[in-house]
Amino acid sequence: MKRIITSESVTEGHPDKICDQVSDAVLDELYKNDPDKERVRTAIETLTTRGIVLVSGEMTTSVYIDVPDLVRELLKDIGYVKTEYHFTYETCGVVTMIQGQSSDIALGVDKGGAGDQGMMFGYATKETKELMPMPIMLAHKLVKKLADKRKEQDDHFLRPDGKSQVSVEYVDGIPKRVDTVLISAQCDPQVGMKELKEYIIEEVIKPTVPVDLLDGNTDYLVNPTGRFVIGGPQADTGVTGRKIMVDTYGGLGKHGGGCFSGKDPTKVDRSAAYMARYVAKNVVAASLADKVEIQIAYAIGMEEPVSIYIDSFGTGVVSDEKILEAVKKVFDFRPRAIIKQLDLLRAQYLDTACYGHFGREDKNFKWEETDKVTQLKAEVG
Repeated sequence: MKRIITSESVTEGHPDKICDQVSDAVLDELYKNDPDKERVRTAIETLTTRGIVLVSGEMTTSVYIDVPDLVRELLKDIGYVKTEYHFTYETCGVVTMIQGQSSDIALGVDKGGAGDQGMMFGYATKETKELMPMPIMLAHKLVKKLADKRKEQDDHFLRPDGKSQVSVEYVDGIPKRVDTVLISAQCDPQVGMKELKEYIIEEVIKPTVPVDLLDGNTDYLVNPTGRFVIGGPQADTGVTGRKIMVDTYGGLGKHGGGCFSGKDPTKVDRSAAYMARYVAKNVVAASLADKVEIQIAYAIGMEEPVSIYIDSFGTGVVSDEKILEAVKKVFDFRPRAIIKQLDLLRAQYLDTACYGHFGREDKNFKWEETDKVTQLKAEVG
């Protein structure tokens, strides 16, 4: 059976991703400076539109952070430095509306309970070396390459905003070829479409997508409207948490609905989703299944999950019940245990805000380690 599966990603200059980065940069700054990291609480929501960045939400900390300065430095690093972009780090307004976290929530969190209710999902598959779905991994690598090419020279015709979309053809569940690659790249107005398309294909797509996945029938779409000059917050409003499928599995794995960026790890929206990925990746790395999905659900203020289930989609070497039994023996799903196991009380979150939270083997993310393989195999027997 043939089917085509599509995933997308966006560059660091995309308005939604600007907001994710701002929210996570605030959290990182607290972990760098607050000596009592266990007491740090954040739920930072950012919005950006023409000429302004609004940083709001809740924060509990003992230190002062210059949020406007943090925002401007981040925008500068992203590349919003030229007046012709109509949005620059020097001239945009930065408004902050941050207050303390509710004491009602703290009642449950301070004793080790979950910071909210909800369900979180983790997913892993053998179809890539990162044990991630192929469409989302290729989409991430393409926009990362797009950003890297832009940053190679100060006067590059590429601008900060951009998107990718990759459609992969699967045959009997195995990825065989790339059917379509779509790149929307913000660029200077003097660049012609023919020149841009040739550049994107030769300098971005072909060096990124494995050659054996491309063939004569692969379709390349570059700036399909014919023009992408106005971009970033000048063209579109961005909000924290609006790219949750980009952040996770590109639509191939389920999502509980809660975003990650701006949330400290007492919020299980983030920490339990990382734990679920950690579990799923170890299960697949242990060859207990070719692909697996795990759901974990919590009640606010309670330590233990209210439910856990595993689905190996019929690829398990033993029953899903047997795998789940082993998982429960090897992993501790209490929020404080997750935070300790995955080393979550440290500055690392800005690095997660672009190009995916999962499959990032170039980063020191503990949830991407496969150090529980031997224990899982032993428990399954």
